[in-house]
Amino acid sequence: MSSPAATPARATAAERMRRHRERRRDGLRCLTIELRETEIDALIRKELLKSGTRNDPSAIIDALYAFLDRTLDATP
Repeated sequence: MSSPAATPARATAAERMRRHRERRRDGLRCLTIELRETEIDALIRKELLKSGTRNDPSAIIDALYAFLDRTLDATP
């Protein structure tokens, strides 16, 4: 019989694996990247990011997606 403390860890690991497999099926990869302040400045200059949201990770991700879509001509 498993202890109650072990159950959430297994559920969390199983959920991560399920999301990983789903992304792979959809042709997506999950990556961690580092951006320079100058690259964030460039997103602002290109009007993909508002200067007031330069420290908001979600806004930066959206701006980066927009930049990649525009640059790579990728349409969902």
